[in-house]
Amino acid sequence: MALRNAGTQLLGRSGLLPAAAICNAFQRCMSTSEKFSVEVLPFKAHRIEPPNNVVETSVDELIQMYELMYKMRRMEIAADMMYKAKLIRGFCHLYDGQEAVMTGIEAALTKEDAVITSYRDHCQHLSRGGTVKEVMAELMGKRDGASKGLGGSMHMYNRQANFYGGNGIVGAQIPLGAGLAFALKYQGKPNVAITMYGDGAANQGQKYEALNMAGLWNLPVIFVCENNHYGMGTAEWRAAKSSTFYTRGDYIPGLKVDGMDVLAVKHSMEFAKKYALEHGPIIMEMDTYRYHGHSMSDPGSTYRTRDEISTMRQERDPVERVRKLLIAKGYEASTIKTMEKAIKKEVDTAVEESKVGGSALCQYLQDPFSRGMLVLYRGRCWLRC
Repeated sequence: MALRNAGTQLLGRSGLLPAAAICNAFQRCMSTSEKFSVEVLPFKAHRIEPPNNVVETSVDELIQMYELMYKMRRMEIAADMMYKAKLIRGFCHLYDGQEAVMTGIEAALTKEDAVITSYRDHCQHLSRGGTVKEVMAELMGKRDGASKGLGGSMHMYNRQANFYGGNGIVGAQIPLGAGLAFALKYQGKPNVAITMYGDGAANQGQKYEALNMAGLWNLPVIFVCENNHYGMGTAEWRAAKSSTFYTRGDYIPGLKVDGMDVLAVKHSMEFAKKYALEHGPIIMEMDTYRYHGHSMSDPGSTYRTRDEISTMRQERDPVERVRKLLIAKGYEASTIKTMEKAIKKEVDTAVEESKVGGSALCQYLQDPFSRGMLVLYRGRCWLRC
């Protein structure tokens, strides 16, 4: 794509550019794969030597990260609008502000690694290879959804990509993640399980049971605490005696990472994956922030100030950080704008297609039984698909 964009800039109103200009343009294009170093915030560590805070990346990698993060952002904005238009009902937990966490994690994994998370799972499904349409259709209860319209916001799922979905019970996914790691180790696979939870779930008793068993059996599991600093409407310091969540595994090592920096997340996850495969469980605390409230029923402004939210957007926004880095490395702002327009169009199209998609109603009686319910039940026609 970069080569094509460079080529379109070689023609001007006066015809072809000089040969030197053409050579320079193609040199810039070909250099997008070259590695360069970026310094991220130092990692805080518990019972382990932290990785170096100098990260290697390239323009090509940053473009891929930006494309996914911007798509996440536009998708969640669209979900907000559809909820307010009453096209989405029930629970709806949005991820905007936290895009760097899942994007960085995914960049360090393969699809053979397992991921399980909480009810805030739209972007996890997308990063694991799902589509915007699958997410939007699921939110609207349509058959084309990630879970055939039967799961809703909290229960996206993609078995082919080893994404074991969202979970509506706070902290319930943590022991399930340990179980996935047990299965991987039992089967002799060189992969890890990622179990994601928030600071609100970090105080759950089942988390400590899972930590104990994972440590006892040296399971290849990475416990990722997405610390967005508010469990529903409760600040972390009001709910936890110790809010240094990366240290609360005691005998299990941990790292604290700038979760608003996608490069820091990727680098730390590569380190954590290697450690987990060789030694067992590790805790990763991602210091992040959500822009929306806990869910769409929460305005998000009664327990924090609008100035706090605005400051986070202006100073630490994960999407804007990558955009600025791309421009600083010579990537054309106009090319980024073109990419953004294409993503916005993709999201808008997915929304419109989901609006007219088939309802999941006709599937309600099919899945509980091995052969389905068809249309007859006790001699009467109950459902016709």
